[in-house]
Amino acid sequence: MTEVFDYFTQVDLPTPTLGDDEVRRLFAEAFGVEVELRGLGSQQDQNFRVFPRGSTEPLGVLKLSNPVFSEVEIEMQDAAAATVAARSPHVRIPKLVEGPLGAMSAWWDSSQGRIHARVIENISGSTLMGSGYLSPAVVEAIGALSGAVSLSLADFVHPASGRVLQWDLRHAGRVIDTLLPDEPDAEVRAIVQRAADAARAALAPVQDALPVQAGHFDVTDDNVLRADGALVPDAVIDFGDVCSSWRVGEIATTVSSVLHHDGASPETALPAIRAFDRLRDLDDGEITALWPLVVLRGAVLVLSGRAQVRLDDANDYAAVALDREFRILVQAASAPLPVITAATRAALGRPPANEPAWTADPLLSAGPHVELDATTESPLNDAGAWLDAGTLDVAALDALDAGAAIVTVPAWRAQLTGTTDPLPSTADSMPTGVAVWLAQSTPLAPGDTRRDGDALVWTSGRETVTITGVTDPASPVLPARTRLVLRRGIDRSTPPVRTTPALAAAWRETAGDPGVAIGVPAAAPVVDDVLARRHEVLAEVQEHYYAAPPRIERGWREHLIDVNGRVYLDMVNNVASVGHAHPHVVEAGSRQMHLLNTNSRFHYRAITDYADRIAATLPEGFDTVFFVNSGSEATDLAIRLAMAATGRPDIVAMREAYHGWTYASDAVSTSIADNPNALATRPHWVHTVDAANSYRGTHRGADAVHYAPEAVAVIDELAASGRPPAGMIAETYFGNAGGVALPDGYLTAVYAAIRRHGGLAIADEVQVGYGRLGEWFWGFQQQGAVPDIVAVAKSIGGGHPLGAVITRREIADRYRAGGYFFSSTGGSPVSSAIGMAVLDVIEREGLQENARVVGGHLKRRLEELGDTHELIGTVHGSGLYLGVEFVRDRKTLEPATTETAAICDRLLELGVIMQPTGDHQNVLKIKPPLVVTRASVDVFVDALDRVLTTGY
Repeated sequence: MTEVFDYFTQVDLPTPTLGDDEVRRLFAEAFGVEVELRGLGSQQDQNFRVFPRGSTEPLGVLKLSNPVFSEVEIEMQDAAAATVAARSPHVRIPKLVEGPLGAMSAWWDSSQGRIHARVIENISGSTLMGSGYLSPAVVEAIGALSGAVSLSLADFVHPASGRVLQWDLRHAGRVIDTLLPDEPDAEVRAIVQRAADAARAALAPVQDALPVQAGHFDVTDDNVLRADGALVPDAVIDFGDVCSSWRVGEIATTVSSVLHHDGASPETALPAIRAFDRLRDLDDGEITALWPLVVLRGAVLVLSGRAQVRLDDANDYAAVALDREFRILVQAASAPLPVITAATRAALGRPPANEPAWTADPLLSAGPHVELDATTESPLNDAGAWLDAGTLDVAALDALDAGAAIVTVPAWRAQLTGTTDPLPSTADSMPTGVAVWLAQSTPLAPGDTRRDGDALVWTSGRETVTITGVTDPASPVLPARTRLVLRRGIDRSTPPVRTTPALAAAWRETAGDPGVAIGVPAAAPVVDDVLARRHEVLAEVQEHYYAAPPRIERGWREHLIDVNGRVYLDMVNNVASVGHAHPHVVEAGSRQMHLLNTNSRFHYRAITDYADRIAATLPEGFDTVFFVNSGSEATDLAIRLAMAATGRPDIVAMREAYHGWTYASDAVSTSIADNPNALATRPHWVHTVDAANSYRGTHRGADAVHYAPEAVAVIDELAASGRPPAGMIAETYFGNAGGVALPDGYLTAVYAAIRRHGGLAIADEVQVGYGRLGEWFWGFQQQGAVPDIVAVAKSIGGGHPLGAVITRREIADRYRAGGYFFSSTGGSPVSSAIGMAVLDVIEREGLQENARVVGGHLKRRLEELGDTHELIGTVHGSGLYLGVEFVRDRKTLEPATTETAAICDRLLELGVIMQPTGDHQNVLKIKPPLVVTRASVDVFVDALDRVLTTGY
């Protein structure tokens, strides 16, 4: 029989601690290469990155194995690595390095005895070491690597695979029993004991039937690498823990390693488990065993790490790991094992268990019942009433006054009403208790009652109900006309007050519905198939934000609320200019809808009044208005106006801009982010000038003064060639690039040139106009220039489809030469009423000033982030049209496109809606509703700081 290591015969494993001089000497003697060393951490081995003397390119990683491990065990590690490399070629696996004397693997006679040394290939990339954030894609990739390694080693056999390691989860209970008595901290002992006891009890019924095979059993954040520039890992290193053990232990070890990262929870580990299951098809016993093993892994890590530090206080690697190892245990045990196991089964597509029936007498008897709707779409929440803590109570008491004996709000259903502190956003939006109001004081059914703080706990058999809101927690009589919340537990395990949608389903499956205790069960959950149906019935090119978008069903001011009741901060929505669902805008549209809504060829007052109002915001001479339904239509019409007024077909446009999707507006749109072939597919009548971007354009900084004369030269050359342009269209503030101000005097010079040749100046104000810039109501005012035609949309409708083109009478009248103009709903009675209401709100609530003040504060805070985070190249913009441009290098300005997308996804997880813009999609387009508060923008900046600090 092969003699291999048995941890229980040598619990203490002091690491080798050879000095650098000795290592260099032995390395040269054994491998024939003079090297320099850089120490690397390890809990039980001694590791170095080695460089040939005089070179900065690493030769590999020198691994000095702990002397307790035999030669046959080291051979097994190398054989396992070679097997995975051969069977999973998509996974990068380091190999033994070949030196001038052959493979760099040898036994050294050192000052600390016989030690095995080998040099393993230094594969490029970086580990996920530390506790930074891991995205769902990264977590999934780690799980996929774990699954690939497990699959590759499914039939791997070796004489040394029966060795007994402290990390082999088959022996976790024995390791804990060995180390726990020596742990000096009583609190740590108690935490480990409680968690381990629960895990061992859950594991016991299935452990004897768990499949066994060889495995890596250390595919963790420290032992996977992602290539330089990549976001997800594709390499596995360190086969030092290879042995035979339970197959599910592979993914349990992997899962444990992600739990200490920023924002991690058992729920965030589910992508790894799904990825592993796709390759290994976990059986029911393995699913049952998985989370108990994660807990036991956490317990072993805590005890082993602390024991190692007591044994070897110079082991910085082990010391630094103590905090994260404790976080692993705390997170692993943060949800009851039946609950997180149920959530895992659901995530893997396994059928749920039957919801537990109520096994006690009814908790109370009541008469006529009314159920209130507190969900996102409930009328109770209109006009911001969801922010009022008293909204539910008022509705409930009204129902009691109308004759109800009991009023309830069910558990397990989104409850937006009463969300008094919506920011920062939280995913814990699902109530686990049923809210109850009683018409009369009502005694509880017989059972044991006790006081738990301000709560009353009722118990009968296995059933436990925790009741909050009682006026006297010692009394078994429930008070009348008082909001009570009843949460049901099983075996004395009671859910938190609120939890995430996924865990809510698992808690319901495990603990049951509290409503059945009082005879008003909650409705069965309904599968949300809206996204799938959207994909089926909408054109693929009509995209939506995010790969897995929240389903947004309500908005209020700068908040967006999804169907699960989660509140998001909307930092990107310049369409809802005066805030979502502004009461004055809603009332204006509703009132006009009651009166009249028809096509705009009828004679009614609203269109005239609105045309007067919008013209009054512009310089003198802008006296004629066309109404349309969108920005695309507005810019299209503006171009047609210029062509009709001049009798010419040619238009000059700035590159890297977006103006719309109609034929004419698309023709002048040259942003490659919207159309990769934009420049190559321009019709012959479109002529472009350089994007006047002073940050990353052809001319930067002070040299940006060259953009205007170059654009003027293009216009002059066109005229000289016999094709004087009909007009020149440009955003007055470079919105598509993220809010880049045009160089001073640019529009003045270009407008003068276009007019010198008989053309017209078109200002595209669709994104930046209407007070958003703070200092200026219209973007062209920042330039001190006045256009001939203004196209505007988005903001003017406050979310309603509305656009306008404003010009002078003599220009508008020339359009008649080419036919008539008609837009059925452009300027309809409802559109006009809403348009005027939007202007009312901007003026009455001082929203242009709010854009200046809050936007100025926001920009200063973002610029301060740039002092800390190198990824921020600059902050563009003014007021509440800002852009944070991310670059990988502040000199070359290499755009950080991939990083920007990942940052937006992480911000969504934190409850902030943000999207990228620009030709390189590396700029955050920050354009929230104009009502956004200073407190809300601080929430955004704090979230962005967290993302840039902890990862994305």
